[in-house]
Amino acid sequence: MKIAIVGTGYVGLVTGTCFAEMGMEVYCVDVNKTKIENLKKGIIPIFEPGLEDMVSRNAQAGRLKFTTALRECINDVEVIFSAVGTPSDEDGSADLKYVLEVAREIGRHMDKYLLLVTKSTVPVGTAQKVKQTIQAELDKRNASIEFDIASNPEFLKEGAAIKDFMSPDRVVVGVESERAEKVMAKLYRPFLLNNFRVIFMDVLSAEMTKYAANAMLATRISFMNDMANLCEIVGADVNMVRKGIGSDGRIGSRFLYPGCGYGGSCFPKDVKALIRTAQENNYTMRILQAVEEVNEKQKNILFHKLENHFRGDLKGKRIALWGLAFKPETDDMREAPSLILIENLLAAGCNVTTYDPAAMEEARRLYGQKISYGKDIYETVVDAHALILVTEWKEFRLPSWQVVKRLMATPLILDGRNIYDPKELEENGFVYHCIGR
Repeated sequence: MKIAIVGTGYVGLVTGTCFAEMGMEVYCVDVNKTKIENLKKGIIPIFEPGLEDMVSRNAQAGRLKFTTALRECINDVEVIFSAVGTPSDEDGSADLKYVLEVAREIGRHMDKYLLLVTKSTVPVGTAQKVKQTIQAELDKRNASIEFDIASNPEFLKEGAAIKDFMSPDRVVVGVESERAEKVMAKLYRPFLLNNFRVIFMDVLSAEMTKYAANAMLATRISFMNDMANLCEIVGADVNMVRKGIGSDGRIGSRFLYPGCGYGGSCFPKDVKALIRTAQENNYTMRILQAVEEVNEKQKNILFHKLENHFRGDLKGKRIALWGLAFKPETDDMREAPSLILIENLLAAGCNVTTYDPAAMEEARRLYGQKISYGKDIYETVVDAHALILVTEWKEFRLPSWQVVKRLMATPLILDGRNIYDPKELEENGFVYHCIGR
């Protein structure tokens, strides 16, 4: 089976590579010539465990090809996945210009039946706009060619994307015709050996499912952050509360970890887009508005704790940050809590030194010489007046606290992810602050 994936960002590259791993012939298409040339050389544009080896293996086997021209492969494939970006506009709505350009390109060049599958996260109703765009291009050509549209939203977690694709909880597919359903069933048949479900539904429901899933997870995070702040005020321990409610089978324990806010390319953007979709339909998503408000405030909580500790006197203080990416196992800093924290620290006159196992290059691109960069966790804390843990990478879990204390100017730790034992740190002579305890 031959397919094309338009867009070689996070979703597109993982999707194309995993389909190739299952024996399909895959064309990965992107207008960025530099990115395509690098992919041909085995240089991938994102950090994702295991992906580089998988790309190389399938490219060498001839199953994974890279090109800048969709028209060169459009009539050689059965299915085209659209996995281009849908950035947020200023009003929070998703920008569909790239999605619709893919549709126009298909309408201009297709000469046989095609199934266009939207993989990008798009607002409810986008598939119909895509369908109308393709048909408009066909009408300009006076061409009568059948095609179908489908929605197949991704549910990939950065840092575990390959596992999520190869062994997913479920695959959601929205279709309009029996023919499209048969094509999608054939496409995913190799994965059925892993005993997961393909859930077929209408296109509008599939589009909504993606947003609803991310909005629910974001809601759980903001709920726990709100609870953590209240626990801290009244003297309760949010970790005990989390265990207590997480043991309830109706609630479960996932996404109940308090911290310094969520970030990344999905949750912030999707919550905003869903709020905007509701507004466009004269409805107010009151819960999601609160979710967003709580999250934005939570991204400032570590700075406020630091400010309170030093009674507002932060000018000239050297602050060390462990972690920059919005979560472990990725170099993605989009909407990361570290961005707000760094801006606050710089505005207060602090000297900031950072370290992250994967996101240092991205940090340099964003901040240049405004901040300093440590070679490892220990160099980062040299002469620091405070150490702030922002991202819970594994290598941050068990440092030598004796070495850390010896290197720091002031033994102060602010734990933005609650991964450390307060008693252990206090016994090692640190002043320790965390979230919700």
